[in-house]
Amino acid sequence: MPKVAYSEEERDRIRSALINTALDLMAHQGIQHTTVEQIYRSVGISRTFFYTFFPSKEDLIVETLYLQQPRILAYAKRLMADSTLGWREAVRQFLYACCYGEQHGIAVLTIEEQQKIFCRLSPESYQVFRQKQFRLFGSLLECFGIQPDSARIHLFTNLSLTAMVIRRAIPQTLPLFVPEAADETLTFQIDAIVTCMEQWKTRYPASS
Repeated sequence: MPKVAYSEEERDRIRSALINTALDLMAHQGIQHTTVEQIYRSVGISRTFFYTFFPSKEDLIVETLYLQQPRILAYAKRLMADSTLGWREAVRQFLYACCYGEQHGIAVLTIEEQQKIFCRLSPESYQVFRQKQFRLFGSLLECFGIQPDSARIHLFTNLSLTAMVIRRAIPQTLPLFVPEAADETLTFQIDAIVTCMEQWKTRYPASS
């Protein structure tokens, strides 16, 4: 017989399992290639029960992005603590890992996925997302030894996301870009970002 009622503790456990499972699948096989069926079957629940937790796949994706944020920050801290890496190489490795997320267990949204997800968010939910994003990128700057302020956080956010999005958009979404030069373009972008950050680190060092 199917279970009729679940305690709040059981529902919390299942909800957590759905978010963690979704993030693991999306990080390794891509968001668009991860289906709701894969997620709920991995957790061992039905499709109907899944939708009592999340009205849509897009709502679940937003929660996975929130779960991923502290993991990304922890990864940056590990790189900065690695005595075999210089500062510049540590930051480059971090940015490369984010741009090639599927190779490093990091879920990255395509342009289409961003449009589809954020058109569903209420103004309040959108503001919550922006606040969490602002705190993440501010914490990353501080981790890299740079004093975060609004202007630097906003620019670092846009520069980083631009590199991630363009790398995933060539050639399907941006067909006029040259796919043969995609990797070289990304290398150029990342080196330029790191150079900018290196200047920030000299001019605006984070307080110890």
